[in-house]
Amino acid sequence: MDFILVTHSITAQQYSHCNPNYAGGDFCAGAISARQLLKRPVISPDPWRTPAKGVYLCSSSTPPGPSVHGLCGWYAAQSALKRAFGLPSPALGQQDKASRT
Repeated sequence: MDFILVTHSITAQQYSHCNPNYAGGDFCAGAISARQLLKRPVISPDPWRTPAKGVYLCSSSTPPGPSVHGLCGWYAAQSALKRAFGLPSPALGQQDKASRT
């Protein structure tokens, strides 16, 4: 039989003491404004790529913006596949209807 022995939870405010980047409990890396969404971290058609070869940003500071959805990493991976390896974007488990039959 499985059962839970102990649980622990903290608020976002309490978590900010563990990580100074989350000031006041803000884990979204700053303001979610139109200006920030368009500008962060740089104005570029490929904001996930950095000047350092093979280094890509996948934090919530990159488009499509702060959240916990994982799209920042997905776009960074697509950029790396295209720039570093010349590969097209993978379907990532998505199949067209014809291949399912």
